[in-house]
Amino acid sequence: MGLLSARVERARLSASARAAQRARELRAAGRNIVELAQGEPDFNTPDHIIEAAYRAMHAGQTHYTQVDGTPELKAAIVAKFKRENGIECKPENVSASAGGKQVLFNALMATLDPGDEVLIPAPSWVAYADITHFCEGVPVWLPTRAEDGFKLRPEALERAITRKSKWLMLNSPSNPSGAVYTAGEYRALAAVLERHPSVWIISDDMYEHVLFDGRTFATLAVAAPQLAPRTLTVNGLSKTFAMTGWRLGYACGPVELIRAMARMQGQSSLNPSSVSQAAGVAALNGPMDIVHKRCAEFQARRDFIVPRLNAVPGLSCTLPHGAFYVYVSCAGWIGKGNIKNDADVTAHLLEHGVALPNGAGYGLSPYFRVSFASSLDNLEEACKRIRTAGENLR
Repeated sequence: MGLLSARVERARLSASARAAQRARELRAAGRNIVELAQGEPDFNTPDHIIEAAYRAMHAGQTHYTQVDGTPELKAAIVAKFKRENGIECKPENVSASAGGKQVLFNALMATLDPGDEVLIPAPSWVAYADITHFCEGVPVWLPTRAEDGFKLRPEALERAITRKSKWLMLNSPSNPSGAVYTAGEYRALAAVLERHPSVWIISDDMYEHVLFDGRTFATLAVAAPQLAPRTLTVNGLSKTFAMTGWRLGYACGPVELIRAMARMQGQSSLNPSSVSQAAGVAALNGPMDIVHKRCAEFQARRDFIVPRLNAVPGLSCTLPHGAFYVYVSCAGWIGKGNIKNDADVTAHLLEHGVALPNGAGYGLSPYFRVSFASSLDNLEEACKRIRTAGENLR
């Protein structure tokens, strides 16, 4: 009998984590690598949040807390949902975890039985399918098209729903495509979901405050309030406040689901860090001016990198409307040299000193994802290397 379980095989390293890890290994070996693989702001956490954590530690807030969040944090989350989104909820509707990923993990662990299907528009964040696999569910990719802005069409959703469908994953702004759903587009999807009352919805709003060109943010539970009783609205501090390392995500949903998620968390990690929770209160209740300033910087970077990528023969990309990624089609490189798929493309790019994740992990090929949460100097150097990599394919 071997040591490892079948479950271990279902816990796979994501494409972005693999690319970032390979970049670290090559750098340690002396290679010069531009890494645009990981999705995290290159900014530091704002000072007022760090200072709140410092004060909390000195005040003795270094002990166990309630499993899924302190009363102070839950109150801040309730206020945030009402103030920014128009969602009315109570503390019993709120759960806080060690990152948005654990929120999703708790929700799927608490609800999926073997064979239950999770509908995932492609491309989508790799973790949706990976966590579904881990929970013995079946990820069902729903391909989208660049000409539709990588957004799920109602008719495609209708075709995909079966009696085994348990969840639909929606993410706006989207990782990896930067797609942003309008309230009207959510209502069109809601018209389909109203006919299928057994399908629940996760609305992943993690990139809510990284929106470009003056767009306004819409969330499903407000655009289609009739679906709110079966919607889990997920958010976190990582992207908005540059707090990836603090590990704090949160969600709002029906009480029965929130309680079940707390039971899952109680048997895994217990409470999120007490210090991170104190920092989270300061973040959610504090000023947003630095968030808006940084969003403007992300937009400037987007406007810098997209035309340069589109100028590389064989590559093409659409302008992302939010988040800080470009999803780049590399169809024009397939069949050149030894390039058979997008994994070969990213391997070729790595040889030229750029670390990027390929599209297969996000459910839609042939593409690769570029994070522009990096300095303009890094982005300029990456574009030069990508162009050289393309020229060396001829």
